[in-house]
Amino acid sequence: MRCVVCLTFSISRRRLDDTPDMTELTSEIAVQDFLGVSFSISTRDAWLQVLTNPRLDRFGYLVTPNVDHIVMSAKFPERTQLLQSADWRVCDSRILAMLARFRGLQLMPFPGSDMVQALLQDPRSPALRIAIIGPAQDDFEILCQKFPDHNFVFVQAPVMRRGDADWQETLQRAEAAEADILLLCLSFPKQEEFALDLRSRGHVHGIGMCVGASVDFLTGRQKRAPRWVNRIGMEWAWRLLQNPRRLWKRYLVEGPKIFVLFLKDLRASRSG
Repeated sequence: MRCVVCLTFSISRRRLDDTPDMTELTSEIAVQDFLGVSFSISTRDAWLQVLTNPRLDRFGYLVTPNVDHIVMSAKFPERTQLLQSADWRVCDSRILAMLARFRGLQLMPFPGSDMVQALLQDPRSPALRIAIIGPAQDDFEILCQKFPDHNFVFVQAPVMRRGDADWQETLQRAEAAEADILLLCLSFPKQEEFALDLRSRGHVHGIGMCVGASVDFLTGRQKRAPRWVNRIGMEWAWRLLQNPRRLWKRYLVEGPKIFVLFLKDLRASRSG
C-alpha cells in the first residue's frame, strides 16, 4: 500500500522531460455558456485522458458546477467569477444538463463523484501521485485499503479560513506533496478558492480537481444513489432522504430557484 502522510514543507521540481502535449489532449474540449458559466464540454474518455496525463510544467484545475453552485453564484456574483477562473468547468448536474437541452445545448455532465471513481478505476491511475485534501485520516486509510495499488498522499486540512495561518500552512503542505492529481474535497467555495491560490502561487504542477464529497462516496461515509436514480436525474432526492436535516434547505428551498434563473435566462436569450 503506497500511502503517504504529507508533513514536510520542502518543495522540489520534477523533471519536465516527459511533459505531455496538453494542447493536443485538450483539443477535444469545447466551451458552452449557460446560466453565466462557461462549461467545458467533452467526453468522459477525453477527460480521463487529460487527468491521466497531467502537466508537469504548471498547475491547472477543474471545478464541477452543480445546481447549488449556480444558485449561490446568482446571489454572490464573485462566486461566478471563482468558477470562471478555473481552467475547466465540468457540469456536475443532470438537472442542469436537462435544462440546457431545452435551449438546444449539450453540457455532457460528468459528476465529480463519477469522475473520481472513473479515474481511480482507470488502469493508468496507479502511476499517478494523488494527493487528497479534506477527508479525515481514517477515511484516507479506508481509501488506501480499497485502492492498494495507488500512490496516495494525505494532506491534512484543519478548519481554516482563506488567508489565515492554517490556510497558508495547508497550501504549503499541498505544494510539498508534489502530486500529479490533487483531490480538493473542501466544499464550495473553499475548495475553488484553495485551487485558485495554489495556481497563483506557482509552486505546483499537475491537475487539481474540486470534487466535494466524492471521496466520501468511495469510503462509504456517504451512500451513492442507485444507477437508475442517477439516470433519471433524481440523485438529489436520494441524498435528501439520506440526510434530511442537513440538506432539506439546499434541495427544497434553494434548489428550486434554478428554474427561476433558467426562465430569466431563457427570456433574455429570446429578447436578445
